[in-house]
Amino acid sequence: MYTEDPTIVKISPLKSFVSGGRNVVVIGSNLHAVQQPRIAVFFEDQVLNETVCEVLSPSVMSCPSPPINAEAYRTPPTNSGTKGRYHESAPRNRNYNNDQDASGSGRDEWRFRLGFAMDDVSSVWELPRNFPTLHSDLVYVPDPQLFPFEGDGMKLYKGESLVIEGENLRLASTESEVNVTIGTKPCNITSLAMNQLVCMPPEVQPSGTDEVGRWTENSYPMVVVRIGSNLRFEVGYLRYEVTKTYNFPPEAVGGLIAGVVAILLLSLIIVVLLRHKSSQAEREYKRIQLQMDDLEKSVRIECKQAFAELQTVVTDLTNDLQSVGIPTLDHRTYVMKVFFPGVYDHPLLQDNKLKNNGIYSNYEVAMSQFQQLILNKSFLVTFINTLENQKSFTIRDRVNVASLLMIIFMGRLEYGTDVLRTLLLQLIERSASSKHPQLMLRRTESVVEKMLTNWLALSMYDYLKDYAGSSLFLLFSAIKHQVEKGPVDAITYDARYSLCEARLLREQVGYEPVTIQVIQEDQDDKIHCRVNDCDTITQVKSKILDILYKNTPFSLRPSIHDVDLVEWRHGRGGHLILADEDLTTKTMNGWRQLNTLRHYGVKDLAVMSLVMKQNDSFSSNLSPIMVPCDLEQGIKYWHLVKPEDEAIGQPKDIYYKAIPEIFLTRLLSTKGTVEKFVEDFLKTILTVNEALPPAIKWLFDLLDDAAHSYGITDPEVPHAWKSNCLPLRFWVNFIKNPDFILDVQKTPIVDSCLSVIAQTLMDACSTSEHRLGKDSPSNKLLFAKDIPKYREKVLSFYHGIAAMPKVTDQELCAAMQALSLAHSTEFEPSGAVKELYVYAAKYKDQVLNGLETDPYCRKLHLSHKLHNVACTLEGEQTSVC
Repeated sequence: MYTEDPTIVKISPLKSFVSGGRNVVVIGSNLHAVQQPRIAVFFEDQVLNETVCEVLSPSVMSCPSPPINAEAYRTPPTNSGTKGRYHESAPRNRNYNNDQDASGSGRDEWRFRLGFAMDDVSSVWELPRNFPTLHSDLVYVPDPQLFPFEGDGMKLYKGESLVIEGENLRLASTESEVNVTIGTKPCNITSLAMNQLVCMPPEVQPSGTDEVGRWTENSYPMVVVRIGSNLRFEVGYLRYEVTKTYNFPPEAVGGLIAGVVAILLLSLIIVVLLRHKSSQAEREYKRIQLQMDDLEKSVRIECKQAFAELQTVVTDLTNDLQSVGIPTLDHRTYVMKVFFPGVYDHPLLQDNKLKNNGIYSNYEVAMSQFQQLILNKSFLVTFINTLENQKSFTIRDRVNVASLLMIIFMGRLEYGTDVLRTLLLQLIERSASSKHPQLMLRRTESVVEKMLTNWLALSMYDYLKDYAGSSLFLLFSAIKHQVEKGPVDAITYDARYSLCEARLLREQVGYEPVTIQVIQEDQDDKIHCRVNDCDTITQVKSKILDILYKNTPFSLRPSIHDVDLVEWRHGRGGHLILADEDLTTKTMNGWRQLNTLRHYGVKDLAVMSLVMKQNDSFSSNLSPIMVPCDLEQGIKYWHLVKPEDEAIGQPKDIYYKAIPEIFLTRLLSTKGTVEKFVEDFLKTILTVNEALPPAIKWLFDLLDDAAHSYGITDPEVPHAWKSNCLPLRFWVNFIKNPDFILDVQKTPIVDSCLSVIAQTLMDACSTSEHRLGKDSPSNKLLFAKDIPKYREKVLSFYHGIAAMPKVTDQELCAAMQALSLAHSTEFEPSGAVKELYVYAAKYKDQVLNGLETDPYCRKLHLSHKLHNVACTLEGEQTSVC
């Protein structure tokens, strides 16, 4: 089978130390067509060295930079005819964060051409000729050096950060590429400067081994630093300071023993009381469970009939999905809905217009300077921490800042992931020292928590669109069809069929199903639509539109407000336009009831049509009886149930203490009908497979490693962190808001049912048992017997992810870069930068003070650079700022 030749689009990074081994990510196409691709460096036309690459996907591969002998190429050739761009550039003097001495010693660079050996494909062997716009020169710099500990190589650790001195550390390395181990335990890097590396050792002294577990001669853990795959430095040994033990006097020991005995007696009494109360609760739980089982048996036949009908509808829907797909929102709309829910006219959507008008000023220049500061990790972390320390910086502000930052990061998601990791580790450090570490990420109270939500949304879009979205759409459609099968009050949104007690129609409403025949100009045959005679005209129009446009995204359908429902009555000399309110609407004692099909006397097999609303002259030809809605003072509207006067204005979501059996059987009937779709959806999102993004494995491993490094031995804590991250922070959000990813309309009654399913998933993620009692909410009673089964699915899902191969930082970086390439042009980052600068200006003094307080930020003169932004904005000379 013929396969197209591989192509190269991007190579990054393009700098390496001379010993090689730095991971170079290559992005292109058809890379998988080669069994063993190699990367090579050239001096003129001579191959200096080459290494074997690893293909990660058809579009991404990873190559270790080849080592070179730099000394052999130190003198640049003078012949102008040679290909001088592929050898060493002249040595340059550069200042790296003021790490050089005062004399400004120079640093050498060697520049060589890159090429790839891919089964005799010549185009990738000679990149400059075949890919002229591709940056394909690899710059080599001197190897980093790390100095051994002074003296005998032994360093005493007293609990502070570990500082390792060196040189050239940042010439061609980042924090993620440097690995420090103490024995076999990692030392988490907190700072990497040109001449200094700072990391945080584990709290407990590791065993006396090197990084691979070989025992050391002095029985102390060896400190080893690895940079890339070729450089390894043994900098010495670490000895933890042992806390001095104190001897307690006998009197204190006796008092302590007496206190312990008293506490044990008190605890025994409390345990006896709690056991008695627990046994009562257990009996109550079993009684309620038996009652629920009996009720479920009583509605089982009804559920089977309803499910068979629903299965027919959903089967037709599934067949349609195979041909036209699910109505998924485009990525840009999806991002706006998740990042800025409820905001429909965000300034980000207007920024491109301003840019296109060519309005460039001091303001634009200043924002460009501020954007460069945002892309400095030290500045950004200090900026965020400073904002969060301000009392006036509200939850809404935190959410907004997090979303604006992720918009800026969309073109550089690998950088955004690095910032997220740093902020997340800071949050874990604070939570680990709190009384309840398992509550971390439960709510969105910090910038990093909303950043995590947005980062997951970006990582999971393709997974939703291509894998899990179909089961979510079927669940949504099944619930919508089931609740609309019975009466739904158009004013209160209460329904006969519901999963939520608060939205249950508690009055007995008589109704009859009616099948109407719909004729449309663009349809050859009549279409049968099942409605209820108690439906309002708007509800009927909505159901007809659902059938006529069942394969069309909701945003592309006509609105119910743009069409009229026309009944074709033979022998009346015209056609009748039906409406919720017209001259025939009944009004009694200030109450006006909306018109229904029963009000108009519509019978089975009535012929109707939807027509676009026209001007008055057209409408008059149809003999309309509808008049503009007269909102008279004091008129109140009702549909199925007229509220009592004293009930007006009371909250609708008040739960009843006791649930009458007739209401509970309706809830159980609805639950039994849609239960299969709930289980199918949960099975889909709680299954580990190759479609799951690598970001999930990376995130879960980060949480596990953090729990281990902080000595958290309770397995419920990392379990809670994972649940708060993915099921509760991500999936619950999309269960409650399917319109964030699907182009559908979510009605209040469907919304309430989805909330019950979301609560069920939340209960399944909890490791504690929920005991039911007479006051338990109905949604917990509905799915009580299913929770243990769902809880096992959650545990199996977490274990499955833990067993997956580890996702390296390089693999995650490649995945993030691929996402950035796919979506980097959807938003103009400058719009988000402008919105973000509002906070920088508001808290300018506090941010400047925070930058001056941080030693590393002060070393980089970041406060001075931020001050320059303000000067540029005001039109002042930055040199005097």
